Amino acid sequence: MQFPIQRLLNQATWIKVHVYLALIAGFFFALMGLTGSLSVYREELDELLNPELVIEQPEGKRQSLDKIMAAVQAAHPNRYGSWTLELPRSSHGMITVWYDRPRETFFELYAPLMVSVNPYTAEVVASRFWGQTATTWLLDLHTQLRVDRFGWNAVGMLGLLLMVSVGTGLYLWWPGIRGIPDALRIRHKAGMIRLAFDLHRMIGLLSVSVLLLLAFTGINLSFPSILETLVGSSGMEHGETGRNIISTATPNNHPVGLESAEFVARGPFPKAELRRVTTPAGDSGIYRINLRQGSEVNRRHPYTTVWVDRWSGQVKEVRDPSGFTQGQTFATWIWPVHTGEAFGATARFIWFLSGIGLFVLYVSGLLGWLHRRGKVKDRDVNFAALRPLFFRMQEKGYRGSVALFRFTVSLLQRARHYAPQVIKGCAALLQWLRLALMSRQKRLGKNDWEQ
Repeated sequence: MQFPIQRLLNQATWIKVHVYLALIAGFFFALMGLTGSLSVYREELDELLNPELVIEQPEGKRQSLDKIMAAVQAAHPNRYGSWTLELPRSSHGMITVWYDRPRETFFELYAPLMVSVNPYTAEVVASRFWGQTATTWLLDLHTQLRVDRFGWNAVGMLGLLLMVSVGTGLYLWWPGIRGIPDALRIRHKAGMIRLAFDLHRMIGLLSVSVLLLLAFTGINLSFPSILETLVGSSGMEHGETGRNIISTATPNNHPVGLESAEFVARGPFPKAELRRVTTPAGDSGIYRINLRQGSEVNRRHPYTTVWVDRWSGQVKEVRDPSGFTQGQTFATWIWPVHTGEAFGATARFIWFLSGIGLFVLYVSGLLGWLHRRGKVKDRDVNFAALRPLFFRMQEKGYRGSVALFRFTVSLLQRARHYAPQVIKGCAALLQWLRLALMSRQKRLGKNDWEQ
């Protein structure tokens, strides 16, 4: 006699859970995977689509922050309040100046104005609104399905469902110790459906740890209050700027400029890298200087912050991540882990592949489900039959290949400062795959492998 808990934990139940989750939310999982993969390289893709944002040959020294801010205000004279200057992470990038609540997009959840400025000439190159460019539109689709707050919460729930789906998939895949070699086989001669099933299991196994990590961090980004409650890290969510500090000095005719505020802020952290400067809003406003210390995992949005009074030039408060509690430190890892930047270029490339893999998991799983219901017929997968077609395509596409090669060379020249990181990631992945295949070949034996 089976108890209710035994009936609940049998394999048939978990198969139903896995299948129903895929049918209900699988499309959104695939959508999150594809948009997330593209968003990993959002900045690089934006520069590829907008080559005017790339400085081919940087010359001279960077213009002062005051001169850059003056150029922005001259281009947008009717926008009052606070601006945030974000420094580029390479010598070929633009300074991005953010205006959080422009009147054109005031009622949207998040749609700031992004002003791109050449740091060497102080020339305003482009003024764009978040969500109205290809890369920011994709990122909005990834984070909130383009439906504002409701979508933001829905994406958080999708993250939770994805963890359940991946967990049930791992449970269903587990064949026992002796069955692992057979479970890792890809039988390309057994038909299209069997190949799809084997690919589904293999890709799921290879990406399970990354997908669980991405789902977990995604949930915390959508519902930061959960993490704050668990680890006691109030005010540490992504995008949080710290306490609202106001100036107590008397306004005068000699306010501190941006360059002077940066110089003062570097006092406590002389070796830190300048990342952002937020200008004061109103007479009680104050400079907020964001720096990055070498020990910080968050490269784009570091937590080292210095508040400088615009009237007195004094440091009002300092936030130093080295003094964070364990809970606060844990919170600082959520965003860089989700984007992959916490582990470098190789991790970002693996994150990219994992997002693509999530899409392949959905397609292969859906194909098997449709086959079981008689909607899709199985067929042989004959790779040998593709060889004549390949040779014909090779013959007819020679000129196209040459043109593609030239385009690729041009592309690499434009993005040459990113190429070493991408190549390093590809090389590391290929090396890992080579070692894995060699290990598998030794376990299965040559004859079994060739089958």
